[in-house]
Amino acid sequence: MLENWVVMPTCLPLVRRRCHACGAGHFRASGKFRVNAHHKLLDVWLLVLCTGCGDTAKLTVLERANVRSVQPDLLDRLHANDLALTAELLQDPVVRRRNRVALDWAGAWRLDTGGSDHLDREVIDIAVRFAARIPVRPVRLIAEGCGLPRAEVESLITEGRLVSTARLNTRLSDNFTFILKR
Repeated sequence: MLENWVVMPTCLPLVRRRCHACGAGHFRASGKFRVNAHHKLLDVWLLVLCTGCGDTAKLTVLERANVRSVQPDLLDRLHANDLALTAELLQDPVVRRRNRVALDWAGAWRLDTGGSDHLDREVIDIAVRFAARIPVRPVRLIAEGCGLPRAEVESLITEGRLVSTARLNTRLSDNFTFILKR
C-alpha cells in the first residue's frame, strides 16, 4: 500500500544576502511590496528586512515593465501586499537569480507523514510530495519519517534494502518515491 508524505512550508524562508549596514547574512521577507510608476513604466520591489539590524533592502521583481504588460490581478496583489505572492516570488528562480540571493529553509518546513501506523510493516512503499520547492536531502526525510538515525538509513541504502529511482544522497525539491524493506 502506497503511503503519502508531504514536505510543507511552515513559514517563509530566510533570504541569504549580506547586509551592507551590519554584515549579517540573512534577511526576512516583510511581505510588503514597493510599486513605483514612471509614466507608463513600473518598477516593483519586494522589501526584506535584515535579521541583524532591521535595515530594509529591495529585491527587484519587475524593472521598467510597461503597465499594459502587467496583468491587472497581479498589480492588485502587489498593491495589497499579498503574502501568498511573496511566497511565490521568493521561490521564483528568475527573481532569485536577478537579485543574486538564495533561500535558507532551515526551520521553515515540516514533514507530514500522516501517522506512524505504517512503520511496523515489512515493506513500506512511500511517495514524497513537495508542497513548495524546498531543497532537502531524502536521507534526512526518510530518517525523520521512519524514526531512524541517518547512519542507519545510509546503511539500508548500501545494503539495497532502501530503493528509489531518485538519488537519495543529494538535495531534492522534486517529488520522489522509495521502498523500504526491513
